[in-house]
Amino acid sequence: MVVRLGRHRLLALLCGILAALTLSTSTNAAPAQAGAVRTDAAAGWLARQLVDGERFEAVFDGVTYPDQGLTLDAVFAFAAAGVADDFGAQALAWATRPDVRDGYIGDGATEAYAGATAKLALAVAVRGGDPTDVGGVDLIARLRSLQDPAGRFTDRSAWGDFSNAFSQSFAILALDRTAQGAPAVAAGWLAGTRCPDGGYPLLPEQPLCVSDVDATAVAVQALRAAGSPADAAAGLRWLVSVQRTDGGFTNAGGVANANSTGLAAQALRDGGRPLAWLRARVFLADLQVGCAAPVADRGAVDFDGGVFDPGTAPRATAQAVLGLVGTGFARLSTVTATTGAPTLPCR
Repeated sequence: MVVRLGRHRLLALLCGILAALTLSTSTNAAPAQAGAVRTDAAAGWLARQLVDGERFEAVFDGVTYPDQGLTLDAVFAFAAAGVADDFGAQALAWATRPDVRDGYIGDGATEAYAGATAKLALAVAVRGGDPTDVGGVDLIARLRSLQDPAGRFTDRSAWGDFSNAFSQSFAILALDRTAQGAPAVAAGWLAGTRCPDGGYPLLPEQPLCVSDVDATAVAVQALRAAGSPADAAAGLRWLVSVQRTDGGFTNAGGVANANSTGLAAQALRDGGRPLAWLRARVFLADLQVGCAAPVADRGAVDFDGGVFDPGTAPRATAQAVLGLVGTGFARLSTVTATTGAPTLPCR
């Protein structure tokens, strides 16, 4: 016998499932079973990893470098979770400091990087700032200057052009928040990179178009924001088609992980695919480090559920929070965010 659920009953069922998957912030319990998750604690753990409460760093060959990109990922995660607003403010203040800013987006003359400029502009807008005046730099004007006649945003650099689907997508998302909006030609160019299977590649103009989970997740959000729902829908269908039975997503032949699943989950909920989002959310929830772990690790989201790696956990947690909450980049805001770095309550 086939049972057909009415629209209202289906919505009620989905709400019930979501409630079962999420522990309220007022409970004293901690994740103890599959599907339980504390998003606030994940964001709180991420906040406590910031160096001096303001930044992330990367170490290569024994040399420490500022990691502006990961720091901005944390800014987005705090906004999504609605907590650690003080940490988000400090992180953005650091990222927009002239020396740090220019090391990331270029000096604007000989060096100007489209993806970095767009991501920083979006972060400023998410936090309610003015991206046309970031320490005297108009990020929006600079970003528009990097658009070619075909609509693509490219780097201006002596080192070459490393722009990709993320550059284009973040540019569209950042410009969509301006009075002028995102240029239609920019969305048209991004839509034109779509692979035959419906997904989007990380790099355009390759001999073989290979759809990429991470790139598709951000591209469909940009296309929806720019008013191209049909192009976004193709990418969403592809994401659903490659979702694993456990709800997770893998990328480039690797293991299912929090990074790809987090971005895909964010796109799925933003794009109106609630069942696929809930499945991805269960996968992410099972990666959260619980009360059996050392206190310093509790609340983090592990990359793949193996041995906990503190080196990969910050980015995994930042992107997992985006998926757990499901608020798209186009709608992120800190208007109702609270301060402080919540911890995972354990009895």
